[in-house]
Amino acid sequence: MTYAQQDKTTGTPAASTAAGGALNMAALAGKRVLITGTTGFLAKVILEKLIRAVPDIGRITLLIRAGRHGASARARFEAEIATSSVFDKLRSERPDYLEHFFAHKIACVTGEVTEAAFGLPLLAFAELASQVDLVINAAASVNFRESLDEALAINALSVQNVATLTRAASAPLIQVSTCYVNGYNRGSMPEQIVQPAGAAIPRHAAGHYDLSTLLRRLQGRIADIKTEISDPALLARSLTELGIAEANHYGWNDTYTFTKWMGEQLAMEAMQGRALTIVRPSIIESTLAEPAPGWIEGVKVADAIILAYARGKTKFFPARPKEVVDIVPADLVANSVLLAGAEALSDAPAHRIYQASTSTGKPIRLAEVIELIQAESKRNWQQHDRLFYSEPKHQFRTVSRPVFMLLLKAMSLGVTSWSALRRLVGKAESPALEALRTTQLLALTFSFYTAPQYVFQNTRLMALARRFGAEDRARFGVDPAQIDWQDYLCRVHMAGLNRYALRPRGAKSAKAASAAKGQQTGAKVVQTETV
Repeated sequence: MTYAQQDKTTGTPAASTAAGGALNMAALAGKRVLITGTTGFLAKVILEKLIRAVPDIGRITLLIRAGRHGASARARFEAEIATSSVFDKLRSERPDYLEHFFAHKIACVTGEVTEAAFGLPLLAFAELASQVDLVINAAASVNFRESLDEALAINALSVQNVATLTRAASAPLIQVSTCYVNGYNRGSMPEQIVQPAGAAIPRHAAGHYDLSTLLRRLQGRIADIKTEISDPALLARSLTELGIAEANHYGWNDTYTFTKWMGEQLAMEAMQGRALTIVRPSIIESTLAEPAPGWIEGVKVADAIILAYARGKTKFFPARPKEVVDIVPADLVANSVLLAGAEALSDAPAHRIYQASTSTGKPIRLAEVIELIQAESKRNWQQHDRLFYSEPKHQFRTVSRPVFMLLLKAMSLGVTSWSALRRLVGKAESPALEALRTTQLLALTFSFYTAPQYVFQNTRLMALARRFGAEDRARFGVDPAQIDWQDYLCRVHMAGLNRYALRPRGAKSAKAASAAKGQQTGAKVVQTETV
């Protein structure tokens, strides 16, 4: 199959939307699935759903990098994944089944996704390939301001290593990407290959973009910086600044989205003539219903701003409140990945792109999100005791970017002067200065996502769902129409954030104290999910 056979309107093969008859999740029965990234949030939801809803699956292999002090993949699985609260439902309802599944149907391979052959001996790599029927690649760094070398390695170049295994296994590849590969493009974003909004990048005759020249140039710049700078902190900052500058030049807001777009192109190049499905979620937040309403791990994009508001660290933020913001529950994304996997196992090899999004099927404006969460915060703040330490008194305001910059400059002058006076008399740093820094950091990292200028189509994903029977559609729901935003944001998500993502106040362990400090200062506002 070549890209010359594509639907010219969408940039994805016409075969991907053909009415190829009814599909069935039974396509996964007996199959051997390899998953990367299961120490991260989304892949845990995918793994749990496979175990709970596809009990006759053959085996699940997890590729996990060695831990500190050389801990094996199995040791990390037992410590970081098997103990996760994502399995609480199964532990409560079917403990013997879960224990048996972990013991007999979970295989763990210690490997590094960023290394050729995952760092395994070639014979071991070949043996692994012989035991795989489907690959789900969910490994990624979602640090929006990752240094360019790290982001390239994890989000782009590693895809080539995954594709090598997938080709050797003659298996389909499900590549988890992000809707935000659309970068600085505007308007309605269909499920198709994304054209860069900035500087031109050559396009391959097969349809995807040719990154060979770009990668050589970026890797040369990275090597030059590493030669010139020896200080670790300055080196990391310089590589981050390089990543942001290059991303902006080619039409992306940050290193994350730029390198995820590159990952898509490398996947399409490596999987020519093979089955490849790219699943693009939008802003993934807590689960809508499964395995439990509100299940979440860590503080995600929207939550960093909610947390800063709850702790009194920010009162205003640059945003476009009248625009549609795209938030999608994690279980809808996991179901999208699994439907795509069943299709790839059943249909002829093709390249397909699906967007797991809500902005066309169940749109909500940013102003509504803020209004709902702020009302819930003031009405029920005591129920969210890990999130709120006291009743929120202030309003959260959104302003335009020019107004935000003016306010920030004015506040900075006043707060900096006041803090200097406090230091002169031996007093601690002003809390206002900490709040100002938090606001600056949040705006630097997330303001692009609170000023949306496009909506993501999910037409093809919904067409895929309709190819499955009613029972499968009910068990693996992807339709955003089922979301009641008031219920989800106010009851489900806020409760889940409080219960699963945050530790009780005053936690005693060193790990908890460190995490709490990061939560309170707003310094750690992004999550990194890597294999």
